[in-house]
Amino acid sequence: MDPLSIVIIAILLGLYVAWNIGANDVANSMATAVGARALTYRQAILVAAILNFVGAVFIGSHVTETVRKGIVSIGFINDPQDLLIGFLCALLSAGLWITLSTWKSLPVSTTHSIIGALIGFGLIAGGWEVIKWRKVFEVFLSWIISPLFAGALSFTIFRVIVRSILLSPRRKKAVSYFTPFLIIFTVTVIFFSLIFKTPLGKKLSGRMWIIPVLGGTTAFLLWNWVRRFVKGRGRVEVVFKRLQIFTSWYMALSHGANDVANAIGPVASIYSILKFGISGAQVPVPVWLLAVGGVGIALGISTWGYRVMQTIGYRITRLSHTRGFTIDFSAATSILLASKLGMPVSTTHAVVGAVAGIGLARGLEAVDFRVLKQIVVSWFLTLPLTILSTIFFYKIAKVMFS
Repeated sequence: MDPLSIVIIAILLGLYVAWNIGANDVANSMATAVGARALTYRQAILVAAILNFVGAVFIGSHVTETVRKGIVSIGFINDPQDLLIGFLCALLSAGLWITLSTWKSLPVSTTHSIIGALIGFGLIAGGWEVIKWRKVFEVFLSWIISPLFAGALSFTIFRVIVRSILLSPRRKKAVSYFTPFLIIFTVTVIFFSLIFKTPLGKKLSGRMWIIPVLGGTTAFLLWNWVRRFVKGRGRVEVVFKRLQIFTSWYMALSHGANDVANAIGPVASIYSILKFGISGAQVPVPVWLLAVGGVGIALGISTWGYRVMQTIGYRITRLSHTRGFTIDFSAATSILLASKLGMPVSTTHAVVGAVAGIGLARGLEAVDFRVLKQIVVSWFLTLPLTILSTIFFYKIAKVMFS
């Protein structure tokens, strides 16, 4: 097969995976806002599509890892054709699994899907020694740690909000007193996430003073608005509705910046091998390729995004603005802390854990454990199924192209 045909196939598969990421992962940023009725479905879709595209193109990595999270040592695989076939099969395998999961309205980790697919490629092309099993074990641990930590955090924060504000005999005064602290914590988490979770921090190297200035200004403006709003006609849930919209916007922007690499990383590797003859640990990513990923994510959000959004927003537990804000804040905080510790956590797992934690804060009867069981089972199926399907596709492709 000629190089141009391979690049075209790779771009189409990358677009397909990006579409899947948008369809499945939009729930991470917008499901709670829709479930709590802070945004309508159409508003959420429009905002998520725009912010994910902006995050992918303008904040997304221009140098992305060839093999996500350093799972596979591709230096052991010397044949460029094996690499090309492997990356194509990995994209197809991950895409099909996410499509199946989205069709069943199940939120799965798109990052873990591509990791599993790449493990399958590494096993069949290079053997056991090319897989960094310690990293694989860390991925497995993240299935347990990220939802439990986010769930515990959302449970704790919500209980504090209930006792300090919702059950207070003087709600307006309580909101005026406690909301500024929540705003400061929220803005701090968001701005630090934008530094540590995206390449924006590297771009601002030497100009880090911009972050506290922007963060302080944003926090002050939000604080001032909340004080005036509460003194006027504001109710507690209306205040948290505004905060929830703010956190949802951030999570959509961050998602586009981070997860575009799941779709575009293997495509960038193929492009680099064919154009430059290199297959190192990191490869340059053209802006137009990031735009392809951004368009794919936006299309996925706009077409099938409602399926998983309904599961997280409605089926696990009933949400309000207070609960929705707590979920977004808890998930973002847990992801930030885990990223600083170098753990490959999943935003999907953190958000689902936070939703479950909010439900448990209201009692066991407030959580639909049948839905949770289905979701958890899909998480544990992600790696083995993407590994096996990639091996299957690789064997077929080797016969076809030999």
